[in-house]
Amino acid sequence: MAREKKVEQYDVVIIGAGAGGMTAGIYCGRAKLKTLIIEKALVGGLATYTNEIENYPGFPEGTTGLGLMKLYQEQAKKFGCKFKLTDVKGVQLEGETKIVETFRTNYEAKVVIIGTGGRPRITGAQDEEKYLFDKGISFCATCDAAANTGKDVMVIGSGDAAIEEGTFLTKFANKVYVSVMHDTGKMDCNEIAKDAALANPKMEFIWNTVAERFEGEEKLDTVVLKNLKTQELTPVKVDTCFEFIGYIPNTEIFKDQIELTKNGYVITNEKMETNIEGVYSVGDVRDKFLKQVATAVGDGAIAGFAAEKYIAESEVFNNQIMQNDMPGLIYLYSAADPKGREFLPIVEKIEAEQEGKVKVTKVDIYKSAGIANRLGINEFPCIVTTKEGKVDQIIKDQLCEEVCLTLVD
Repeated sequence: MAREKKVEQYDVVIIGAGAGGMTAGIYCGRAKLKTLIIEKALVGGLATYTNEIENYPGFPEGTTGLGLMKLYQEQAKKFGCKFKLTDVKGVQLEGETKIVETFRTNYEAKVVIIGTGGRPRITGAQDEEKYLFDKGISFCATCDAAANTGKDVMVIGSGDAAIEEGTFLTKFANKVYVSVMHDTGKMDCNEIAKDAALANPKMEFIWNTVAERFEGEEKLDTVVLKNLKTQELTPVKVDTCFEFIGYIPNTEIFKDQIELTKNGYVITNEKMETNIEGVYSVGDVRDKFLKQVATAVGDGAIAGFAAEKYIAESEVFNNQIMQNDMPGLIYLYSAADPKGREFLPIVEKIEAEQEGKVKVTKVDIYKSAGIANRLGINEFPCIVTTKEGKVDQIIKDQLCEEVCLTLVD
């Protein structure tokens, strides 16, 4: 007999405890929302593997990824966020109550924030796993370039990221070897980046090669390359190997529900909203221009703020807008619009005169159009009336006191 799962309720469930997820948690916790952050591997995500972070604001002497992520976690806990180390097996995201499924527990939430990040694609070469991240194999030149000042490094790959990051590394490193699997002169990057890289005296290209194995005692010191045409093995002494052969977003469990790019990244708008109401996405799993701790923090701040707004608007919509105790009159306007402001005193007069007979609600859509969207309204100012918890009439033009009084009679 299958074991019945426990059920726990939260306002917000955040999947992924990276920089974006924990920042969202900080904002949600500070807004007094009951918040759970679920992480299957390591709190802090890929950032914890970065030895030196020198471009994060507020740390002029630099910091470590692990140290920074510990501060994030402490702050999230300070505001009441709970952490659960477990794997999410599935999600049900449609509807007002979302369900996040783990092995033993189903977590119900009003809002779900997806911050599952991703994982760099690796070569699969022999002994690669021994040197991942802080042992000599890196996936972020921006993070680790300064630590390789005056050293010899290798870049694997020839796409835009590989060649542009390799060029960036030449500002610090003594020599940048580039392993390219194609014939001489052929790369996967754009022509401008290609021409600049070929002309860079610090870059040395090793054509028709792939990584065969990685070597070193405590830390990587040699990458053995195999020539795809001759099968010849060439050992190259380096201090660090940067792999730029792709990135795999962790979105497998969302494929049938969340709109994704062809490469599997979550599509959002500027408010971090996905295609499903009440579901947001932050950090590296999101389709965006730059994937860094600083940009993940921005994502998380927006998503956390948006989550609080969404929950507040849901309560207003269900308990006030669509109430069925008495007829309702909803005035939707923008405080920034003179026309909307001019009609506001009339609505307030009707509210006073019809007290106890009509439920009047004034909704300023200037900062958030969430309630208007739920009502299907995109023109303002506008009057909506309800009866028995359902929309009765919508008036967008010729607003006047007489029309409003006719609507509520």
